Amino acid sequence: MEWPWSRKDPELAAAAVQKSTLIDGVDHLVAALPDPILILDRSGIVIKANANAEEMLEMTPVGLHLSQAIRAPAVLEAVTRAISQGSSANVDYEVRGPIPRNFEVYVSPILPAQSDSPAVLLVLKDLTREQQIERMRSDFVANASHELRTPLASLSGLIETLQGAARNDEEAREKFLDLMRSQAERMKRLIDDLLSLSRIEMNVHLRPSAKVDLAQVARHVCDLLSSMAQEEKVTLQINLDAKFEVAGEWDELVQVVVNLVENAIKYSEPGKTVNIEGSREDGFVTLSVIDEGRGIAEEHIPRLTERFYRISVQESRSRGGTGLGLAIVKHILNRHRGRLLVTSQLGHGSRFTIRLPAI
Repeated sequence: MEWPWSRKDPELAAAAVQKSTLIDGVDHLVAALPDPILILDRSGIVIKANANAEEMLEMTPVGLHLSQAIRAPAVLEAVTRAISQGSSANVDYEVRGPIPRNFEVYVSPILPAQSDSPAVLLVLKDLTREQQIERMRSDFVANASHELRTPLASLSGLIETLQGAARNDEEAREKFLDLMRSQAERMKRLIDDLLSLSRIEMNVHLRPSAKVDLAQVARHVCDLLSSMAQEEKVTLQINLDAKFEVAGEWDELVQVVVNLVENAIKYSEPGKTVNIEGSREDGFVTLSVIDEGRGIAEEHIPRLTERFYRISVQESRSRGGTGLGLAIVKHILNRHRGRLLVTSQLGHGSRFTIRLPAI
């Protein structure tokens, strides 16, 4: 490449070529690094950002002052010190929002730095998963110990009875063994749901990118639950003719729809119908599960997705519920950047709608 001024000043031309080559090299290096990377000039303007940084910030920060992309005083102060004093620092940075994320930001000067050359490097190490794993461990222990106490107490009582008064009572023994099997199955369901919820929470900040057709998911779920619907004498009706494509993970979206349809079947009276409908509007896809059950009182609706919240504890347990189904639904939808909407009227049934960005 021949620079316009190369005939007059060969040294200047050579320096310009060298600088251009250096900047190109920086581009390739920054793009190849796995962490979000930002490079600033001496004015605090972002002059380089890799794709991971743009995804994390949900914007293209190049050409903007860092304060427009990261509104964290500790990070901005570290950048100021790096420019003025040439000092490096590690700073904690929390991204607030529906899905909080935690980063450790490494801020370092790039020396020597002229007014028009890179001056500060920012490397953002994502600590979200590590912190969620630690939180998951403590939550799992607390939740498991609390919820397993009741079935374990029942099992202990039944075993004591079989070892004592009912030792030689064959009829009582068969009855108590059946109750023990039921309590063991309940503990297994509870542990499975706790583990499932923990896995989802651990990855909630990582948005899935595969293409999934929600209509196909719904048809698959209807096939899975058709025998359950027949046993409960409930009709499953699906009204989905078009494709409803979203960015998602097939297994997790199947889990969402299974939870909603199972609940609709469980709480419907024999002879009733559960309808599954879909629509597309304003860049979103919605899938609704509508039952003709007894409905839900208004005061319960805001708390339905809380862990272990049950409208009726006894009825939920008798139907095999763990109190975690809708919490799992909420966390999966959070990961997919979606929402769960619930409307219900006592005596007229309920509508559970999932709303996800369309692609």
